[in-house]
Amino acid sequence: MGGKMTSVPSSNLAAVGYNPFTAVLTIAFHGDRVYQYFRVPVSIYQGLLRAESHGKYFHAHIKNRYAYRRIR
Repeated sequence: MGGKMTSVPSSNLAAVGYNPFTAVLTIAFHGDRVYQYFRVPVSIYQGLLRAESHGKYFHAHIKNRYAYRRIR
């Protein structure tokens, strides 16, 4: 997928992973959907991990800002 996946306590996201060599952010959502987001800076990934609300951070900083594809 996109690096080691880390579970996050969120009602929307199940786990996130990041590959720093390819700048690909992988997000697994509850309901078994998995997406890869491309050319994501590591700072965005780190911000997602630190966010008080992972879902709000995703909607504010990732969704509709990076090219993506659904992989599952």
